[in-house]
Amino acid sequence: MIYILYAIHVIVCLFLILVVLLQQGKGADLSVFGGGSTQTAFGARGATTLLHKLTVTSFVVFVVTTLAISILEGRPGTTSVMKEVPTAAATPKTETPLAAPTTPPAQAPATTPAAPPAAEGSAPAPAAQPQ
Repeated sequence: MIYILYAIHVIVCLFLILVVLLQQGKGADLSVFGGGSTQTAFGARGATTLLHKLTVTSFVVFVVTTLAISILEGRPGTTSVMKEVPTAAATPKTETPLAAPTTPPAQAPATTPAAPPAAEGSAPAPAAQPQ
């Protein structure tokens, strides 16, 4: 159905182009050198010609086919190229961690380490002095 509509649309487009190009301009008889004195300055049109009727008719058909194509192509489709691809819910999940889980190391208390016990009878160690 849509391909027939596309074909009609292309034929109407080509026909509309040809009919518009075949028409004589509104002021085509006017001339600077005295030609076209049978018409008024702005060209009072007489009865509509066959080309004018064909132009209007082909324009109406063009608009109708354009709207029909946009309506038919714009509606959500029922088929998809991704219909055969399994979804994430249908595939079994296997957990393969990329890296071993890491835990932050336990922090040592903020106290200074105790000095080793002094042996009995020995003098206490001198304190370090800044230099």
